[in-house]
Amino acid sequence: MTRAATTVAAETAEDTLLLRVLSAFLREDVVGLRTRTTGVDRADGPWLRLPLPAGGDAAALLLPVCEDGFQGAYAARLPLLVREPDGTELTGCEAILAALTGLADPVDRPGFEAFAEECRQTLATMRLHDRTAAEVFEDLTARYGADPADWTGLAASLAYDTLAARLDHPVYPTARGRSGLDDGQLRSYAPEFHPHFGLRWLAVPRDALTLPGGPAALPASWPSPADLGLPELSDSHLALPVHPLSLGAPLRDALREAGLEGTAVLADAPYLEAVPTLSMRTVGLAGQPDLHLKLPLATATLGLGNRRTIKPVTLVHGAAGQRLVEAVIAREPRFKDTILHADETVYAHAGHELLAVLCRRYPAGLDRAAVLPLAALLSTAPGGRLVIDHLADRFYGGDPVALLDAFLALLLDWQTTLYGYGIALASHQQNISVVLDRTPQDGRTRVRLLFKDDDSPRFNEPRLRRTLGAEADELLAPFHDPRMFGEGYRAVTDMLTTITLHLCAGSYAFGLAEHGRTASPEAVLGLVRERLAEAAGRLGTGSGEPGAALRERVLDAAELPVKAMVTAGTLLTKERSGASDINTHYTTGPNYLRRRARDLR
Repeated sequence: MTRAATTVAAETAEDTLLLRVLSAFLREDVVGLRTRTTGVDRADGPWLRLPLPAGGDAAALLLPVCEDGFQGAYAARLPLLVREPDGTELTGCEAILAALTGLADPVDRPGFEAFAEECRQTLATMRLHDRTAAEVFEDLTARYGADPADWTGLAASLAYDTLAARLDHPVYPTARGRSGLDDGQLRSYAPEFHPHFGLRWLAVPRDALTLPGGPAALPASWPSPADLGLPELSDSHLALPVHPLSLGAPLRDALREAGLEGTAVLADAPYLEAVPTLSMRTVGLAGQPDLHLKLPLATATLGLGNRRTIKPVTLVHGAAGQRLVEAVIAREPRFKDTILHADETVYAHAGHELLAVLCRRYPAGLDRAAVLPLAALLSTAPGGRLVIDHLADRFYGGDPVALLDAFLALLLDWQTTLYGYGIALASHQQNISVVLDRTPQDGRTRVRLLFKDDDSPRFNEPRLRRTLGAEADELLAPFHDPRMFGEGYRAVTDMLTTITLHLCAGSYAFGLAEHGRTASPEAVLGLVRERLAEAAGRLGTGSGEPGAALRERVLDAAELPVKAMVTAGTLLTKERSGASDINTHYTTGPNYLRRRARDLR
């Protein structure tokens, strides 16, 4: 019984959440669910038995599992635990998490209790999504049309973000939860509800702002203090947008910490209408579809340690990441018309992670294209079909695998080309958009990829300096985080594997099979392996060459690195987990590419 061939009956939102949580705990070996358990075969299928520290040899918790093969060898099969020797079934988030929390080291229990709260918030959000699905779908249909394949242009791309926000993350089980926000705040500001709201603005002394390029670099629509009703500050201050959810205590604390209490002035009225993107802290502007503003939020997603503020240094890194990508494209002209990048060189901050803005400008010429984040492809569209089905009908003769192959071929070619330079980008499903349209010359289907947020790369520094030559010093100088730099291919390969391979390729192979679009994941995994094998040959397979590292660490490896996001994001402190970065803390999982090669043999 395999994950791809078996659909577990999750009758409620709580069942769905519990299956994801238990599978994540198993994958990350929380309280020894992976390494301290033994297999037990029963009539209904396999179980894992975890002995309990108290109660003698007979005391244990049993977890029903099925084969997974994607990020772990097994996944949870039923949303329950069974306690031995009395046979009591533990069901529901509260009972199951309480039992597992009781097995944690006492010093770690606050993290487990925090995760239980994360689950409560996520469950409330999932139920809210269920209650509001019809309402939201009706609104999207009224605004953009009945067929998502016709949602073209950058303004309509926000509708795809709404659908993607209602879909679970491939790895993190409680991704739909946002710490500290209630139902009313979610409906007013979260992307899954497609709300429109007014931005708030702060007039900040000019000498307190870091603004590369000066005020002239800001968008033409940028308000002056006079536009905000503060004409007396026009000569001395500049406007800085503030997300409404950051008002109150978070903003007051930020101003005090930045030394701006009493000199920065919050305008009384909103100015400019905003619509949230998939990331929530980034908003599109009504009437300006090519301009998005990334604003810090005093909340967290994908783990309580993953706060949605904006550290000023990440703005510098984002602009530097864009320039680095452009430098590679200049050397690899075959990507000139197929790899697009948003401009992220205009930003401002007042030296505090809640007082910042990134002005993201998108390329021109996308009005007739469907522009959607990869995260939206497997989301449910109005009418009940998947988004990928609608797009496949329009562009690929109704074949979703053909659509997937087209974008994967480009994605893997591009990412492995970067790998050959010694670069890996943290470009996941949210910050890569697929751009689909027809060429104006002959009407053939065209696929392009649009990147943004390349502020957390990993480098094989010696390799990168050799490939960039004289440009290396200038291009690498703005990157100030030592965690980005390594002397070999390990960190680069780990990022390529856990983000590009798992999130942007493998998840679709297994996802299409789960939705019945392919008989098994193998149809797509074969394409992925072929593309990576081609890349390994192209990059050189001699000792020390990038192709050799790609083959050894990915294609032929017994196991692959897997993000341990729950452990690093919420359950354990950095001191306890050893994670230097919660987004690059790993465990291991099966190599589904290698398994396929073995099966074929």
